Amino acid sequence: MGHAWELGSGRRRGPARANSSRLTASARPPIFPALNLLFRLLFAWLTARFRPRCSVLGPCRTRFRVWPGDLDVLLHVNNGVYLSMLDVARVELMLRSGAFTRLKAGGLYPVVAAETIRFRRSLQPFERFEVETRVIGWDEQAFVLTHEFLRRGEVVAEAVIRSRFLKRGGGKATSAEVLELLGELGPSPALPEFIASWNDYNRSANAERTARAAKLGGQA
Repeated sequence: MGHAWELGSGRRRGPARANSSRLTASARPPIFPALNLLFRLLFAWLTARFRPRCSVLGPCRTRFRVWPGDLDVLLHVNNGVYLSMLDVARVELMLRSGAFTRLKAGGLYPVVAAETIRFRRSLQPFERFEVETRVIGWDEQAFVLTHEFLRRGEVVAEAVIRSRFLKRGGGKATSAEVLELLGELGPSPALPEFIASWNDYNRSANAERTARAAKLGGQA
């Protein structure tokens, strides 16, 4: 049995119930995930200019409604769909903050390096909800974002994302390069304990994989 956690504080809150607190990084997508994602991305692209501007660090709230194609056989939102919705939320953050234009001009684009999500409540057919996105910190290589799924003010799911930036000409951009391009200077805010541990684990795991790949390449 695992433990529930709070994104805002990083504190554990005791044993988590299996039917209400699930921690997963992937799930089987529904029948039409690509079509749903395409329509949502297009809608975000067309409407972002009419929404209020926001900071490149957020918060940014993106509006959603549950459609039939989002559902699994139990008639609530499929676990994998939550993650595709986060793609839309991050795109809207970049569009409304002006980061998209600057990143494109600088030849950079973001990719997800790691993600984890916790579910509290189910989202039902045709319900309206919002996803609030924030950039809460960074290290030398990547940025850490949080997403909260909000239904009438209640948090029904929350996710943590580790995202890095790649160069279209090849190679990786450091966080310092990205921050300079976006006009955001200064050190990273302190991450909550749980998120800091999770981020350190993913950073170390990536460094180990890189070292093993280099060693194997040298032996070839």
